[in-house]
Amino acid sequence: MIDRDRFPVDPWNLVESSFSPDDAGVTESIFSVGNGYLGLRGNQIEGRIAHEHGTFINGFHETFPIRHAEQAYGFAEVGQTIINAPDAKVMRVYVDDEPLSLDIADMREYERVLDMRAGVLRRRIHWTTPSGKDVLIEDDRLVSFEEKHLAILRLEVTVLNADAPVTVSCQVINRQDGENVYGGTPLAPRKGGPDPRKAERIQERVLQPQEYWQDRGRSTLSYEVTESGMTIAVVADHLIETENEYTHRTLVEPDIAKDVFRVQAKAGVPIRITKLVSYHTSRGVPARELVDRCRRTLDRVEVEGIELQYERQRLWLDGFWERSDVRISGHDDLQQGTRWCLFQLAQAAARADGQGVPAKGVTGSGYSGHYFWDTEIYILPFLAYTTPLWARNAIRMRYLMLPAARRRAHQLNEHGVLFPWRTINGEEASAYYAAGTAQYHINADVCFALAKYVRATGDTEFLYREGVDIAVETARLWATLGFWRTLETDGEESFHIHGVTGPDEYTTVVNDNLFTNVMARFNLRFAAHTVRDMARDDPEAYRRMADRLRLDPSEAEGWERASEAMHIPFSPALGIHPQDAVFLEREVWDLEHTPADQRPLLLHFHPLVIYRYQVLKQADVVLALFLQGNHFSDEDKLADFEYYDPLTTGDSTLSAVVQAILAAEVGYQDLALEYFRQSIFVDLGDLHNNASDGVHVASAGGVWTALVCGFGGMRDHFGELSFDPRLPVDWPELAYTVHWHGTPLMVTLTRHELRVRAGEGDPLVFSVRGEAFAIGSGEEVVVPLVGQGPVIPGRPSLKKFADIRREDGTLLSASVPTVTSTIPIIGIGADVEHGADV
Repeated sequence: MIDRDRFPVDPWNLVESSFSPDDAGVTESIFSVGNGYLGLRGNQIEGRIAHEHGTFINGFHETFPIRHAEQAYGFAEVGQTIINAPDAKVMRVYVDDEPLSLDIADMREYERVLDMRAGVLRRRIHWTTPSGKDVLIEDDRLVSFEEKHLAILRLEVTVLNADAPVTVSCQVINRQDGENVYGGTPLAPRKGGPDPRKAERIQERVLQPQEYWQDRGRSTLSYEVTESGMTIAVVADHLIETENEYTHRTLVEPDIAKDVFRVQAKAGVPIRITKLVSYHTSRGVPARELVDRCRRTLDRVEVEGIELQYERQRLWLDGFWERSDVRISGHDDLQQGTRWCLFQLAQAAARADGQGVPAKGVTGSGYSGHYFWDTEIYILPFLAYTTPLWARNAIRMRYLMLPAARRRAHQLNEHGVLFPWRTINGEEASAYYAAGTAQYHINADVCFALAKYVRATGDTEFLYREGVDIAVETARLWATLGFWRTLETDGEESFHIHGVTGPDEYTTVVNDNLFTNVMARFNLRFAAHTVRDMARDDPEAYRRMADRLRLDPSEAEGWERASEAMHIPFSPALGIHPQDAVFLEREVWDLEHTPADQRPLLLHFHPLVIYRYQVLKQADVVLALFLQGNHFSDEDKLADFEYYDPLTTGDSTLSAVVQAILAAEVGYQDLALEYFRQSIFVDLGDLHNNASDGVHVASAGGVWTALVCGFGGMRDHFGELSFDPRLPVDWPELAYTVHWHGTPLMVTLTRHELRVRAGEGDPLVFSVRGEAFAIGSGEEVVVPLVGQGPVIPGRPSLKKFADIRREDGTLLSASVPTVTSTIPIIGIGADVEHGADV
C-alpha cells in the first residue's frame, strides 16, 4: 500500500525520504499540522508546487445561495463552505538570486519528518545550486495545542562552501481570492464528472480587506467575509538571527504582505528566521478587534520565549499519548499507522472548543469543511474514552445548534429537532435531500454520542444541565415522525418510521430502515430514562428542564411505548434482518464482476441506477449490529454479516472499520485484519484516491474503535464495561488505555490472558466473557483466556443463499447494470439486461 523506500516504517514518525510532485496533494494532507482550530497543510515553504495551498480554520466559512434546478418547499437554501484562510507558510529562499524550486532543484539530501511525539513537522534539504554552491536548508513548523491561535515556522539557511547573497522572502497571501496572482498553483483540475466530496468553488470575491499594515517586522492582514459576515485577522512577526550583514524590506497590500531579508551570507554562517503567526476569527467581532487579539497572542509568546512553546508542545503530547496510545507489538508498520491516525484525531478535535469536528479536520477543503454524523459515531467514542473534555465540547456544538435544528424540524412538519446532515453554522447545507436531509438517523446518532459520553464519564451534571435538551428534543421528532399500525388478526401494535435514508447512501428514502429504527428505539428509551432519573434524583433540575422545554409528564411514557413497539424488520426466509422494508426485493449488484474503473459507483452511475439494486456504499445493518449489539444474538450477527458483507462496496471510508469490528466478533478474523489494514492506510496509502482533499478523520477515529472494540473486545452496553477479545493470530500483544468514570484502565491483551491495571480513581467493576471483576485504584486484575473467539476462514459469499427463496418465492440473482451483458454469480439464470430470474 505504501512505498516503504520513500516512506520508511517508524513507530513514532511519518518520514518522507525523497520528494515527488506527483502525489503533492496526498503528502500535503498527511503531513499537515493542526490543533482542531487552525490547520496548515503540508505545503512546502517555497509556496510554489502544490495541489492546494491550504490554511484552514475550523468553522471559518462563507455562505452562498443553493441553486436548485427545480425548487421545492423545504429544500436547503443556503450553502456553506470552508474558506482558505490567508497563507502564512511561505518563506522563499534565493541564493545568487536563484530560487529553490523542488521540482528542478539538485537536491543531494531531502527528508521530511512529522514527529508525532513533539508535534512538529521538520524538513532538511541539501541543495547544490547551478553555480555549485552547497546550501543546507532546515525548517520546521508547529501549530500549538496550548496556544490555540499560534503557529510557528522556523527556517535556517547555511551556505556551506562559499560566500553568497541569500534572500528570504516571507509572505502572507490571501490565496482564497488571489491564488494565481501571488505565485501559487491553482487547485488540480477535476478528472471525470463532478465529485460531491470536493468543496464548492465561489467565483466572486470572498474576503473583503479591512485593516492591513506593517511595523518593525510585524505584518497584519484582516478581512470580513462577504456573505457570512465572519471576520479574520492574521498577524505575523519575523525574527532574524545571524552574524551576517542583512537588510530588511517590507511590502503590504490588501492581499499580500512581504518581509524580505537580503543577507550577505558568509560560508558556514547560518541565517535563522522565525515566523510567529497568530490567527483569530469571529462571527461578529470587527476585524480591528481581532488584530488586537493577534497582537496580544504574539506579544505573550515573545515574552515567554520560542523554545518554551516547543517544550509545551512536547509535554502536551506526552499527556495525550499517555491517555490515548494503542500499542501493537511486533508490527511497527501498523504501529506507525495507528499513531498517525490517533495524532490526526488530536489535530482535528483538541482545540475545536465547541466547534464541530469537520470530516477532513483542518487538513483540507474536502466536504467543504462540513460537520457530519461521522463525529458522533466514529470520533466521539475515542474522545469520550481518552479525553472526555473534548467529547463534551463536541456534544456542546450540537447543543448550540438546537435553535436551528428546531426550525428545521418545524419546516419538515415534525416536533422537536432535526439536526442537519451536513453543516457548519447549524443550518442544513445538503442540496440533495434523498441522501442528506432524509438521514434522520443523525438525531439518534447525536443522542447516542451523548449517552456514550455520560456512561463513560458519569457526568450527569452536563446531562441534566444541557444534554437533556438534546435527548428530549430528538425523542420528540421520532414520536411525530413515526406512526402506529395495528394488526387485524391479534390487535398487536407496531411503530414504524417511513421515508428515511440510513447510513448507506446507495439506498435512499425507504421505509423501516433497520439502522434508523434500532437507533431511534435507543434514543426514545434514553430520553425516557433520563427525564425519569432527573425527576427522582434532581427534582430542581427536572423542574427547570420541564419549564424550559415545556415537557408534558406523559411524553416519557409515550416514548417508551413507541420504543417497545418499534418495528425491527426480519426475513424468516433468508434468516436475516432486511436493511429496509423492500431492500430484499431488489436485484443484487454483482460487485465481483464490476470493473475497477467503475468504482466508486457514485462517480460512474446515476443514483437511480444504484438505488434499484442491493448494493451498499457503507455498512448499514452491520453498523447497527455493533452499536446496539446487546439487542442482537450471536446467530443474528453472523447471518447478517455474511449476507451484507458481499454487498458492501467500501466506497465509503466509514465502512471498513465497522466491517473489521463485526468480522472479528463473529469469527472472520483474517478478514477483520484485512479490513483493519484498509482502514489504517486509507490516507497514508491513498486507497480511495482522494486523500489530496484532506485526511479522513472519521476513519482515523474508527481505527481506534476497531483496535479497542474489535480486537480488544470492549463494549459498554447498558452502561456496563465488558471485554471479549479477538487478538489477531500474529499479534503478540495489544495494549490500550480507556477512562471509565474518571479512572484510567490500562488494558494489555495477549492470546492467553487479559491484564487490567487501574490508575488513580474510584473502584470499578467490569466483566470478561461474562465473569465479573472488581478493581481498585493501583490494583491489577489478570484474567486467563481460552482462545480468541470463533474462527471462520475466508470471507462470506452470497452463494450460500443461491437456493433460498425470498418471501415472494423468487430466487436471488446478481448482475452489473449494463445494456451489454450480465453475469449470474450465484448459480441463478439471468436475462441480458437486468439479471431477472428465468
